[in-house]
Amino acid sequence: MDDITPAPVAFHFRPVDGADRAWVLQTVLGWGADFIISRGRKVYPQELPAFCAVSPDGERVGLATYEIAGDACELVTLDALQQWVGVGTALLAAVREAAGCAGCRRLWLITTNDNLDALRFYQRRGMRLVAVHHGLRETARRLKPQIPLTGCFGIPIEDEIELEMQLGPAEPPRSETPPEEEGT
Repeated sequence: MDDITPAPVAFHFRPVDGADRAWVLQTVLGWGADFIISRGRKVYPQELPAFCAVSPDGERVGLATYEIAGDACELVTLDALQQWVGVGTALLAAVREAAGCAGCRRLWLITTNDNLDALRFYQRRGMRLVAVHHGLRETARRLKPQIPLTGCFGIPIEDEIELEMQLGPAEPPRSETPPEEEGT
């Protein structure tokens, strides 16, 4: 199941612009610092391309930041500030589309082993669990000591979980006329 088409909801999404950057930083600070850790490196989401979801009254209700490197796109952060109304799904679809347009073959992300809601969310939208990176305590906490020892549901935060979605190559346009038969 890789259909991540969002249900119709009362918001729209758009690329983040310069006027949004202070809000992006405030949203990222909710994770304990102005950076996140992904695979042993600091990533500053406020410096990355991003989409925000905006309600009809202009309130920002979601954020997705991403980073393209080669033929892969990492979804760095996804914050649905209004849950259960399609914000996260719409933002994931926007990043997927941007990645496809940039020629990416893979959309991937890192979460932690305690983040059961995220694991459920991404797998239901077609992402697959592809790796468990052990030793979060030794690597990520050295760079970001704010990472708690215990996370969601009282689960010790030990590992980074990598999920991915393969993005197919763009399909060639189909001809409207059938190919001519040989020998005619």
